[in-house]
Order: sequence, then structure tokens, then C-alpha cells
Amino acid sequence: MEKPVFDEHFRSQFEELLKWRRDVRSFRRDPVDPQLIEHLIGLASLAPSVGYSQPWRFVLVESPERRESIRINFEQCNQQALNAYSGEKAQLYAKLKLAGLRDAPVHVAVFLDQHTECGAGLGRMTMPETLEYSAVLAVYTLWLAARGYGLGLGWVSILDSTRVNCSLSVPEEWKLIAYLCVGYPEEDHPAPELLRRGWETRLQTADILVRR
Repeated sequence: MEKPVFDEHFRSQFEELLKWRRDVRSFRRDPVDPQLIEHLIGLASLAPSVGYSQPWRFVLVESPERRESIRINFEQCNQQALNAYSGEKAQLYAKLKLAGLRDAPVHVAVFLDQHTECGAGLGRMTMPETLEYSAVLAVYTLWLAARGYGLGLGWVSILDSTRVNCSLSVPEEWKLIAYLCVGYPEEDHPAPELLRRGWETRLQTADILVRR
């Protein structure tokens, strides 16, 4: 196989992809080609994993009843989260749209198979959490790949993970890493919604880079 050449044009396009990747909460209801979703999951599986363990497990949630169970789970957890804030922060939180569960045509739950035998434990004897990191890398790879095809992806983290396992009838030892809404976004923005809404400001390189 011939070695690819990543030129300046590619690097520029890749930078734009990184800048325009957003956590999408508002979706159009246009259907997404199932073969495209399978292709994207295949691309996500190209993510690096500790010891080549490939511990990610993708669950396409297609049942209306299971989706409704997830939505109820979210609404209950979201109310609890709102109750933890007060004052202006609570008012702002209440106005945020934090999930696209009703409109997104595709729901994907990403789990970690904590007892996978793949990789034979290589690289995680001293840092077992790298298994989780590997699954997260698959999520991010899926995120970028989806954006490359014009799709948006929203990570729903305001969920009771134990109830998600029950709702989706997956093994108890699988750990929920991400519940994802996927579809065509209603609109595109180069800036995160939480930045635009004033929830948080963007840290600069000087804020996150430490030299020793």
C-alpha cells in the first residue's frame, strides 16, 4: 500500500474539521443512511486502544420504547442536575438545550467491555483506566468522522448509567462511556453553544500548558 501524503491543503482542512466539530443538540429529522452509520462506526474502530484491546462496543438504539426509556432517564437526571444549581447559574442552566433525544434520527450507545480478553492486558497493568481512555478515543474518532460527512453528534452524559444498561439489555459488566445522538444539525457554528450562551469561557494555551 502506498504511503499517503498529507499536504498543507489537507492539514488546513483538518484544522477546519477540528474547529467546526460541535456538540450538537438541535437536529433535523432527516433520516441518515444506515450504511453510513456502519461505515462511521468502522472508522471509529480505527481509534488507538491500549494493547490493541479494542474494548468499545456500539449499540444502535432503534426501538422507540428503549429510546423513550432513555429520554425519561435524561429528564429525571437533568432535573436533579438543575436542582444542584442556584441563582443565575440555575436560570441559565434551565434555558440550555442539553440533549437532542427527541429529534436525532440515530441513537448510539458506546460501552466499554471491561472484561475483554483482547490485548491480554498489555499496557494497562499499572494504569487500568487506559481501557476507558481507549473507548473515549473511539467516541472522539466517531465525532470527527461524522462531522466530515456533514453529520452532527451530541454526547448525552446526564443519565443514570445503570438504568441505561437495563434499558438496553446489555451485559451488566459493560460500562457506559457515551450515549450519542447523531443526525444532520439544524445549524452549524464554529463556536461551542456553551461558549455562545455564556456558560463558560474558552481557556487559552497559556492556561493549559505547563513547562517543567
